[in-house]
Amino acid sequence: MSHQQDRSRPSGSSTALSEAYDTALLDLDGVVYAGGEAIGHAVESLAGARAGGMHLAYVTNNALRTPDAVAEHLTELGVPAEPSDVITSAQAVARLVAEQLPPGARVLAIGGEGLRVALRERGLVPVESADDDPAAVAQGYGGPDMAWGRFAEASYAIRRGLPWFASNTDLTIPGARGIAPGNGAAVEVVRIATGAEPQVAGKPLPPMHRETVLRTGAKRPIVVGDRLDTDIEGAFNGGVDSLLVLTGVTDAAQLLAAPPQHRPTYVDRDLRGLLTGQPEVTPAGDAYRCGGWTASVRGDRLVLEGEGEALDGLRALCAAAWSFAGSGVCGLETGKALAGLGL
Repeated sequence: MSHQQDRSRPSGSSTALSEAYDTALLDLDGVVYAGGEAIGHAVESLAGARAGGMHLAYVTNNALRTPDAVAEHLTELGVPAEPSDVITSAQAVARLVAEQLPPGARVLAIGGEGLRVALRERGLVPVESADDDPAAVAQGYGGPDMAWGRFAEASYAIRRGLPWFASNTDLTIPGARGIAPGNGAAVEVVRIATGAEPQVAGKPLPPMHRETVLRTGAKRPIVVGDRLDTDIEGAFNGGVDSLLVLTGVTDAAQLLAAPPQHRPTYVDRDLRGLLTGQPEVTPAGDAYRCGGWTASVRGDRLVLEGEGEALDGLRALCAAAWSFAGSGVCGLETGKALAGLGL
């Protein structure tokens, strides 16, 4: 496992990340694909990392599909994968349930096939109704066409006092047409109806990190994701390094305002960042330099001067904003500083 990095600025790496780390723990939605289609540069970048000896594992909070289905999809996109390379929040929540219930216990499954398969793998019996004598409720993402009545079934069972487990609480999920409601939105529906609180397994919480380490055997992993509140916070909680790619949910302004637990070790545009080193961000008096850019705080706004690669400018801005914010949240005016970067 890696040490926790200095979270006042992004770190540099003199070697390619695919050489510095033995395993990439890759999020899927917003990182490898969006709406079922591969994100630009993902296929060739992952092929390059694999050819260099890096182990690739796909870690997703999306509990809808089985590892077999995810691996088949990845292979069709040109990213060869085996089911054992895929770790889902359904697997993490199934382990969490199985640790608290006896083998053969019935579990009301509110979600898709991925959740049902994971429960069966742990010796549990998924059922469809609150009247099927379940001992617990497990909820995972069921896709955009999930029937409203499924939330009612969960509510009936939970109001009878049954324990409630959720695969994850991501409020949104990226797709081909934009950002859609995720499992967290569905969990909120049940929470409002019951007043209960679920036990949650997925990123950024420890059960998901534990599931990932158990299944991959990673010694020096790097988490690769597009979300600050799941991927990057999950890496923070697990004490490992992280790479944020700007191909999904998080934009540059959100990154600048990130509190310490949401600050990635590295930042890059897309998965090509795995195949390269990362430039150093260096202090320069009260400012920070990266590449041809210098960033500083003047009054209540961030100022960026210089020219060069846009990402270097963003890295310098992160250092200036994070240093200013310390352990709080950046409240600086960032719009003008970001305007010239095109990010």
